[in-house]
Amino acid sequence: MPFRDRYTGLINRYRDHLPVSDDTRIISLGEGNTPLIRLKNIPKLLGKDVEIYVKYEGLNPTGSFKDRGMTMAVTKAVEEGSNAIICASTGNTSAAAAAYAARAGITAFVLIPEGKIAMGKLAQAMMYGAVTIQIRGNFDEGMELVKQVALQAPVTIVNSVNPYRLQGQKTAAFEIVEELGRAPDYHCLPVGNAGNITAHWIGYCEYSAQKGTKVTESCAFCDGNCRYAGGPIIGGNRPAMIGYQAAGSAPFVRGEAVKNPETVATAIRIGNPQSWDRAWKVKEESGGWFDELADEEILAAQKLLAQREGIFCEPASAASIGGAMRDIKTGRIPEGSTIVCTLTGNGLKDPDTAIKQCGDSRMVTIDANISSVKDAILGNM
Repeated sequence: MPFRDRYTGLINRYRDHLPVSDDTRIISLGEGNTPLIRLKNIPKLLGKDVEIYVKYEGLNPTGSFKDRGMTMAVTKAVEEGSNAIICASTGNTSAAAAAYAARAGITAFVLIPEGKIAMGKLAQAMMYGAVTIQIRGNFDEGMELVKQVALQAPVTIVNSVNPYRLQGQKTAAFEIVEELGRAPDYHCLPVGNAGNITAHWIGYCEYSAQKGTKVTESCAFCDGNCRYAGGPIIGGNRPAMIGYQAAGSAPFVRGEAVKNPETVATAIRIGNPQSWDRAWKVKEESGGWFDELADEEILAAQKLLAQREGIFCEPASAASIGGAMRDIKTGRIPEGSTIVCTLTGNGLKDPDTAIKQCGDSRMVTIDANISSVKDAILGNM
């Protein structure tokens, strides 16, 4: 491939569809362009005639989908003259914010809940050089503090309340449609702060509009005040959007904020989503739904995906595939459907949880001689 054609990140790839100019200094780590992998073994286990794909966002530079939004948020922060960014985080946002701040040469401040963040994510934030502030509280309390601080200090918020985050994240939908040749019938995502399900809907709506159709007058991201509003939808251009939450942290399923959310899926341990209103609109417009999974179901899906398909995602990511499997089994997602499940983060983000699941079942300790090795092999065949 000629050097001039090499991939240099999603902003350059989709520059005409993002709020940047020719003079904008792009802050990128080569994010985006993640694989869309068709599952081969899990559909057979289900015994259903469906096509299931996973969009493996864990192969972004810092290991999660947050990089898509962060490249845009930090690019615009720098363009607007900011020397510092701030976020509240359950882990992935802090890792991405820290990395892109380092790339830009600015300071990142990250607020994390003490003792409630996976070690892989904490290590990233610290190694990238962020000023890491642990609070004796949860993500929702951290988010409120961040919003208050931003009113009093010269820092730019890079959580999903920052509109540029969603602009970057919408590009995942572009990639999916381009690879499949059309939108899937169903798109399943884990839901925490609910920015990602909103961003994907933005992407599907814009892609549909660019192909000659228009979105409804009350679309979820602009309330009818954009160049795509004003006409009917032609069927088949956008998927039903399905959001899955952990049972201990499921405000959309409860219909109200959850005061003290708890789940092993730390990335979606959020009780008061910042994109609440928009996510509800996405559900209504797309004909989708919200549902919940117990931690045991989430962990079982994570392990199944790794051991049957060779794809290692973090627990929160597995909510999408676990929920999809359950809805396929019950027929809520009908046979003949094409389904895309977003895997939001890499399994290496939370190795402790993965190792606890496996216990000693996949490890044996033997003497260092050929006979012992041979016996160990034969005994596990």
